[in-house]
Amino acid sequence: MTSRVIPVAPFTLTVFGATGDLARRKLIPALFHRDLDGQLPDDATIIGVSRRALSDEQFRAFARQALTDHIPGNELEGPEVDRFLARLSYVAADADADGGWSELAQRVEAFPEHIPVYYLATAPHLFGPICERLGKYGLAENGRVVIEKPIGKDLKSAVALNQQIGRIFPEDRVYRIDHYLGKETVQNLMALRFANALFEPLWNNAHIDHVQITVAEALGVEERAGYYDTAGAMRDMVQNHILQLLCLVAMEPPASLDADAVRDEKLKVLRALKPIDDQNMAAVTVRGQYRAGASAGGAVPGYLDELGSSTSSTETFVAVKAEVENWRWAGVPFYLRTGKRLASRVSEIVVGFKPVPHSVFDANVGPIESNRLVIRLQPDEGVKLWLMIKDPGPGGIRLTHVPLDMSFAKAFKVRNPDAYERLILDVVRGNQTLFMRRDEVEAAWKWVDPILEAWRNAKEPPRPYTAGTWGPSAAIALIERDGRTWLEDGA
Repeated sequence: MTSRVIPVAPFTLTVFGATGDLARRKLIPALFHRDLDGQLPDDATIIGVSRRALSDEQFRAFARQALTDHIPGNELEGPEVDRFLARLSYVAADADADGGWSELAQRVEAFPEHIPVYYLATAPHLFGPICERLGKYGLAENGRVVIEKPIGKDLKSAVALNQQIGRIFPEDRVYRIDHYLGKETVQNLMALRFANALFEPLWNNAHIDHVQITVAEALGVEERAGYYDTAGAMRDMVQNHILQLLCLVAMEPPASLDADAVRDEKLKVLRALKPIDDQNMAAVTVRGQYRAGASAGGAVPGYLDELGSSTSSTETFVAVKAEVENWRWAGVPFYLRTGKRLASRVSEIVVGFKPVPHSVFDANVGPIESNRLVIRLQPDEGVKLWLMIKDPGPGGIRLTHVPLDMSFAKAFKVRNPDAYERLILDVVRGNQTLFMRRDEVEAAWKWVDPILEAWRNAKEPPRPYTAGTWGPSAAIALIERDGRTWLEDGA
């Protein structure tokens, strides 16, 4: 089976923060995989930039080690590695000073026919200064800039950052990346909804009972403790990843898959979210913080131990009962949950349908469970549709609940590309569909800010939970008060 691949024009990709963790773990391996698959033009060029003084050869050695650490060995045995590394060069430059910027300008301007792309894989406080220097040195003209999260820490700071970037780059050349939107399964959610006649007629409050969105991590904060303590689970995961997933589930069918058509519909969902503030915060939100426990068969420290502090009010777990106040979703709760040091690593969306209105079967056939659609983002991306069927065998009808299970790895027999592979080349192609628009980011903060303020006003510490569990008991109570239960691992 072959797929149509949209050609990529020649480009020069400049990665700021090129010796950092994101570049080492994600960007360099993603670019190599695209090169390995023949999707990079012959003259595509990659320039690494950071403050560290390195020669081109030293940076290539760094990139080679990144490939060794994060790419299967059998993919590194051919001449493709040297071909890829030959694309790389390096410039030492400081975002807060002018040193190195003239050399960077010369490197970029050596390829006047290329599309210039600037990937800001740096600390967020450097986004603005880097953009300003790109403008100062004439590098912003016709260039595209990629911004990683977090985009601000609240609405005020997000607006200020967007304005600072917007003075240099127009909105149609700003790419606010959320790697969750590049995952194969997330895009398959749109395919399931809009390329099949089966689901969309049922995609409303007449047929859907509730929706669950879980993004669970088994790891703790570890080396990110310093950053994480200034953010917390609400800013780190809910404001961006989880709300974007909610938008894709809840949005109206767009007129097309053009970037603004899709993002217009997502924006309507964000603006329709029922406000959460001091009045209802306690009833519809839970926040927690993990204590020492066990994970992956061994003892693990608590959050405060990893932070090296005796106290912190930062949440490592959040559960929220959200509601979309429009005709399609009125009365359908969206249960959102994310956390560190939970029982397993899993990201999935569960769409729970309403029960059958009347059972024609005898009571001894067993309970009739509701249908549900499970969209698994990680690990083992795939889709399950749970149905009631007859248990095989004689002796009358006995019903059982089983899934129609499609694992992408098994169904398509191909390597599942990392989200960054798709998103980086979408920037080069000029396709903004999977990137957040400025008004989306700000609308999300408008919903999140009152929740954070309500937590501050309540002055209650996060509820403790043991590492290796599914979070505080209050999160279980949050959903069970409504007669429902959290569903884990595609169940």
